[in-house]
Amino acid sequence: MTAEKTAINPHAHAQEALLKGLLSLLPASLVLTDPEDLRPFECDGLSVYRRLPLVVVLPETIAQVQAIMSLCHKLQVPVVARGAGTGLSGGALPSSDGVLLSLAKFKKILNVDPHNAQATVQPGVRNLAISEAAAVHGMYYAPDPSSQIACTIGGNVAENSGGVHCLKYGLTVHNILMLKVVTMEGELLTIGAETLDAPGYDLLALMTGSEGMLGIIVEVTVKLLARPERAQVVLAAFDDVVKAGEAVGAIIAAGIIPAGLEMMDKLAIQAAEDFAHAGYPRDAEAILLCELDGTNAEVSEYIMAVRKVLTQSGATEVRTAVDEAERQLFWKGRKSAFPAVGRISPDYYCMDGTIPRRHLPRVLRQISQWSAEYGLPVANVFHAGDGNLHPLILFDANKPGELASTEEFGRRILQLCVEVGGTITGEHGVGMEKIDQMCIQFQSGELSQFHAVKAAFDPAGLLNPGKAVPTLHRCAELGAMHVHHGQLPHPELDRF
Repeated sequence: MTAEKTAINPHAHAQEALLKGLLSLLPASLVLTDPEDLRPFECDGLSVYRRLPLVVVLPETIAQVQAIMSLCHKLQVPVVARGAGTGLSGGALPSSDGVLLSLAKFKKILNVDPHNAQATVQPGVRNLAISEAAAVHGMYYAPDPSSQIACTIGGNVAENSGGVHCLKYGLTVHNILMLKVVTMEGELLTIGAETLDAPGYDLLALMTGSEGMLGIIVEVTVKLLARPERAQVVLAAFDDVVKAGEAVGAIIAAGIIPAGLEMMDKLAIQAAEDFAHAGYPRDAEAILLCELDGTNAEVSEYIMAVRKVLTQSGATEVRTAVDEAERQLFWKGRKSAFPAVGRISPDYYCMDGTIPRRHLPRVLRQISQWSAEYGLPVANVFHAGDGNLHPLILFDANKPGELASTEEFGRRILQLCVEVGGTITGEHGVGMEKIDQMCIQFQSGELSQFHAVKAAFDPAGLLNPGKAVPTLHRCAELGAMHVHHGQLPHPELDRF
């Protein structure tokens, strides 16, 4: 009689050591291992990619984060940081053999300093909460992603988020002063300063948009701005999407820099109007929302100039918000566009490419042609002023082949963005979603430098592994470049 062999998991001992170590650092209620407790952390807003982590930890202090990172470094366990999970590129997708580190409990506003026009907050603070806290001082935080009621400032820094007002006031990178970051080894770094500039290399900009690959953000000091004396929105309707695209360039060419300049096409207009009842013209092929802010005199002058440009560009209707309530309603419709489109389609795929403004008409025309070719409707809603496109491709994942067609359609849009001199992402990041398109955007020398930067912060490749920067081998397999015949400065991370 042959003895039955018992299967042995070679990783069981390491996993046991990890869990034992984590439970020595945190209360048991802050260490999640049950599959049902792990399920809410299996994906971010891009639900196409799903994976359960080995364990989720919910630290409450910086010291706890440092201890967790030190333990994981010692045991060589991958770590993925997670904020509110509103990201749209799969950047917070867990590692199945690693730790998902949630910063949900870091939600304190530590200080609002109106005299120095800044606020210091923990990474789990919601974007909108910063402006709410500063409002008593007549101030606000400028970057305002559409998900600002839910997204957190730590995630905004990790993805370099923008929003409808980024045309005039910049992205996250332009609106922060200082970060506190925990490295993979557990060291606490202070990057930047409370002043407007700091000596040395600009590591603050490097950390912003690094997608959790260089460190864990545990504190953020942001800039605050004074509320403008007046802000008003002009809504313009067009009978042709291309005309609306051309009007965007005409406004900028006239020397006017709006606080926000957004565009929506007919499908997005109708979905948003049904959802938010913003007063949009349902029969328009496209609308532009142009916000002007400043002193009373400046805004009056800008509005007259913008109305003239819009009329000359072929607008069929030009309307100015009559009061603050209508201004907020116009923006509510725009910021509700994503969930609104979700009501009219079983699934949609949100793209995020950026192009030079002059190519808006060409790119919009091509997207329309591809929409007809694939038989997949597209709702266009985007930050027109800075060329950040958000085509929403509508599909049904339950229909055989539709998901694959949608992904192919999306890849072609991103490739077109690169062809016209743009980029594959504006604010959603690369994550898992666009990692293959990075091979189109960059050549081997550039990617090697990205790996070298990663290695300088995280030599073992344990922080958010397999995201954002593809291996040169992967790009070669895609046929995007020649095989690299040298020693990479960073491991290939073959397990991904």
